[in-house]
Amino acid sequence: MKETVLDVLMYLIDVMVDDEEEYEPDRYSLKEELQCAGFGEWEIERALEWLDGLNQIGVDDVTPEPRPESMRIYDGFEQDRLDATCRGYLLHLEQVGILSQAQRELVIDRLLALHTDEIDSDHVKWVVMMVLFSQPGQEQAYMQMEDLVFTDNTGWLH
Repeated sequence: MKETVLDVLMYLIDVMVDDEEEYEPDRYSLKEELQCAGFGEWEIERALEWLDGLNQIGVDDVTPEPRPESMRIYDGFEQDRLDATCRGYLLHLEQVGILSQAQRELVIDRLLALHTDEIDSDHVKWVVMMVLFSQPGQEQAYMQMEDLVFTDNTGWLH
């Protein structure tokens, strides 16, 4: 079975959400748990590096919140990696109030950091959940996103 970094991250978020205890496991404990779950060393290291990047870049570190009337222009590299469906889904999440513009930038950064051959809307959904989960005060947005992920509602327009 070929696991990806996203598989490891999805497993981690599933374990963290289901865990009733409020603790922050150290890198060694996470690595050990992931190895016991059957993930390969390479995927584990890449996933932990991805999480380190998420923790290093906070929403406050992204450029100041753009004005509401501003529009996000994707550069060529971003357009190559994030197809119209992904970009449309990010816009939809902003429009319904799940993501702020600064959070969108963090999501884009983390999507590009996955280094996968293809990024699809499922990748976007899970990365959004991870970004929201990592930020204090985003419980409501996280629950909304969780509903979208698990109900697989594809009735949005772009």
